[in-house]
Amino acid sequence: MTLSPLDDYPIHQAPEVMRHVTTSDRNFYDRYYFNAHGCSDELMLVIGIGQYPNLGVTDAFALVRRGPAHKVVRASRELGADRMDTSVGPFRVEVVEGLRRLRVVLDENGHGLSFDLTWEGTVPAQLEPPHYLRWQERVVFDSRRLAQTGRWTGTITVAGERIEVTPDRWWGSRDRSWGIRPVGEPEPPGIQAKNSGTFYWLYTPMQFEDHSILCIVQEDEKGRRLLEEAVRVWPDEERETEYLGRPEYRPVYKDGTREVTTATIAFSPPGGRPFAVQATPILPVHIMVGTGYGLEPDWKHGMYQGADLKVQGVSYDTRKEEDAARMWGMVDAVARYEYLDGAAPALPPAGEGGTGYGLFEYWALGPHPSFNEQP
Repeated sequence: MTLSPLDDYPIHQAPEVMRHVTTSDRNFYDRYYFNAHGCSDELMLVIGIGQYPNLGVTDAFALVRRGPAHKVVRASRELGADRMDTSVGPFRVEVVEGLRRLRVVLDENGHGLSFDLTWEGTVPAQLEPPHYLRWQERVVFDSRRLAQTGRWTGTITVAGERIEVTPDRWWGSRDRSWGIRPVGEPEPPGIQAKNSGTFYWLYTPMQFEDHSILCIVQEDEKGRRLLEEAVRVWPDEERETEYLGRPEYRPVYKDGTREVTTATIAFSPPGGRPFAVQATPILPVHIMVGTGYGLEPDWKHGMYQGADLKVQGVSYDTRKEEDAARMWGMVDAVARYEYLDGAAPALPPAGEGGTGYGLFEYWALGPHPSFNEQP
């Protein structure tokens, strides 16, 4: 058993050193996620840095979508004893002020993407409901997550071009999640092979000038809710977060596909006026391609890549048929969000503020009652 610098802080939750978690489940993880966009279709950057204490691995990725280019830089190393070390080769995260301000860096690495960005939250960080799923006797999800919208300052360099990032137009969202979810090398499926394979999911942290809405919907193959959340959050920490009731998600798909062209998300605040927001994805980013989220058999989150640091670059051009065919799975899109029927809350001094931008993350895999036929 090895001590680490974190053990000198009075934060222990169990009779273990801090580098050890209380469960022996191989799938325990602890992860940062960030996205940045210019409230337009010009560019989206997605960043993830994770630790997997029971697998002895830490890894990171950055994915930029700009025009037809889909570019990923990824890195992996052995975790070691010091879990306060958030660096993975050229990647690192610095917590400047907890729950408010963080710095995220990808140093020059020879793969055509680097950045030095500082995040500042625009609303208080929100703790989401527990995500707990048991499939065929196995607990496969048991995690917690905080979420926050915010703005960015710094620089992004793509293919030698330096982009100045200022908070007036570079918005985004972030989350911190930890717990159990499938990670690492594939396990024998066993009885899990009997699962339907459905993953029907929507996650929409949407940011307006003077408030944000955070919404989650997950359903099973019969349309039953597995997870849901809908809240409206104000910058003023003294103002209570508004519960928006059960969100109703109505997507419109491109013919013959499950690609969302628009969607309506309806809310019914208890004791308040029902309202709806229209989402229009304007830049799709296929988060599962090259990042470790699950498609490539040789690079998955938490997969051991060897004793030495490994840093790789992966690039695709979506104008090429073979590269476009790879763009499958979960989509993290930049989206425009518009209050319908003038339902935006009137807030001085910004007034109506009925149009916002944010993440539109969705996947519609497998059987679900909303589909008359399977594309």
